Amino acid sequence: QVQLVESGGGLVQDGGSLRLSCAASGRTFSSYAMGWFRQAPGKEREFVAAISRSGGVTYYADSVKGRFTISRDNGKNTVYLQMNSLKPEDTAVYYCAAGLTTQAVASYRVDYWGKGTPVTVSS
Repeated sequence: QVQLVESGGGLVQDGGSLRLSCAASGRTFSSYAMGWFRQAPGKEREFVAAISRSGGVTYYADSVKGRFTISRDNGKNTVYLQMNSLKPEDTAVYYCAAGLTTQAVASYRVDYWGKGTPVTVSS
């Protein structure tokens, strides 16, 4: 079992930045690819970014490419999402996820989910 706990969400102005963190329990963190998803009110959950077990490969949704950066620290069992140039349309609950491969995570084949952290971008 892997438990994922997100933090770092909050209220930010248009154009601002936030860094989300996801702390994972257990000693198998480095065995999983990790990802971030988001769900806006009234919309389906959507893929945001994924990172491979070693951190050497990353994938991004087109909507965040160039603005968001996913990274991980296997020594701290933590994955991060640095969000820059935030827009009101980035407002959502952001979820951390773990899966077997980056392709699996990007395809919504997720083994574990966190409970989410809300991000609100005001215009």
